[in-house]
Amino acid sequence: MTQQPHQPHDKFAKEFLEELLAPLGEVKINREVTDATRFVDVLFLPSPQAQAENLGLLGRIALLNTTLLEPFRNQPSRTEVRNCFMKLFTVIADSQRKAKREETTISEDDLARLWILTPSASASLLADLEVKLDLEKWMTGVYFFQECFRGAIIAINELPVTEETLWFRLLGRGTVQQLAVSELLALPPENIVRRNVLEMVYRWRISVMTQTDLTEDDQELIMNLTEAYQEARAQAVQEGVEQGVQLERRQVVENLLRFRFGSVDEELARVVDNLLQLAPFS
Repeated sequence: MTQQPHQPHDKFAKEFLEELLAPLGEVKINREVTDATRFVDVLFLPSPQAQAENLGLLGRIALLNTTLLEPFRNQPSRTEVRNCFMKLFTVIADSQRKAKREETTISEDDLARLWILTPSASASLLADLEVKLDLEKWMTGVYFFQECFRGAIIAINELPVTEETLWFRLLGRGTVQQLAVSELLALPPENIVRRNVLEMVYRWRISVMTQTDLTEDDQELIMNLTEAYQEARAQAVQEGVEQGVQLERRQVVENLLRFRFGSVDEELARVVDNLLQLAPFS
């Protein structure tokens, strides 16, 4: 991507994808490739036994093989697309050299794949790239280059509005991203992915609060994520209050036991834990 690493969308997209993919395997952010001074935005290596039922399209892509994810805030230019492929070909060459050193072979199906994520893709760009849909195996919005190039471009605004595409649509723009945020918040509070993403949004938003050189694109991203940030902040405040109340209750119980027995040993500590599991007291 042409954006600098400190810019909000670049940081958000990488941290967001890292948060979702980390349970499934090894995620490398800004991974330098050896052919030249180039960095892959997100390089993911799936674990052999990983499963991703909750990640929909993202999980399906990630578990295919080694994955390069290149998210863009705006439609990439032809030069940016070519640069993405230069990274892919370098990663593939590295894996083939490694296989040769270890006197093993790597099949075509096991070679890395590139997935370019763009909020939209014009008809002229798609025609210029000569990409095609594969509706028998994939959904609308996923355009494939010729097989030998092992790459695809995902037009996020063309993806069907389903839970399967939610995690990609959160990287979209305008109403696409706003709707995705609303869908994220509508997920059950006990949904672990929802919780983790909200925590990530909260940390990310705090980290960019002090930046003064925000572009209009950055400000749009912040505005679109405001509802998610507010939900995460409210959740953090509530958890802080609950933790404080729990700590206060523990201190009350422990003080009563110290008054009665002189100290709180390991056995009495277990009693405290059991008492705290009972209905709250005033």
